Amino acid sequence: QVQLVESGGGLVQAGGSLTLSCAASGRTCNNYPMGWFRQAPVEEREFVAAITWSSGSTSYADSVKGRFTISRDNAKNTVYLRMNSLKPEDTAVYYCAADRDRIMSTRRAEYAYWGQGTQVTVSS
Repeated sequence: QVQLVESGGGLVQAGGSLTLSCAASGRTCNNYPMGWFRQAPVEEREFVAAITWSSGSTSYADSVKGRFTISRDNAKNTVYLRMNSLKPEDTAVYYCAADRDRIMSTRRAEYAYWGQGTQVTVSS
């Protein structure tokens, strides 16, 4: 089984920045795409960004495009989410996930493995 562990969450003021990390161990699902999702109180878990290990192709939700950057370090089996110009609306638990096939997806149901989540709180 693949284990995913997120880190880097915390409290930041609006306009500030944070970088989240997702370390993968165990079976790596044949380098299937990785994604970041988030879930705020009262809201459903929503897509944030995704990336492929091979080409580095990326996909972003409209709400974070231009502010967040997803990247990966293949040698370290680690995916990052750099978050700039943070807004209070970005407050949520952020989850790292591994896709269940080779086709990058924005849909929650297409991801087979999930981390425990890391809390990001943006104050106004």
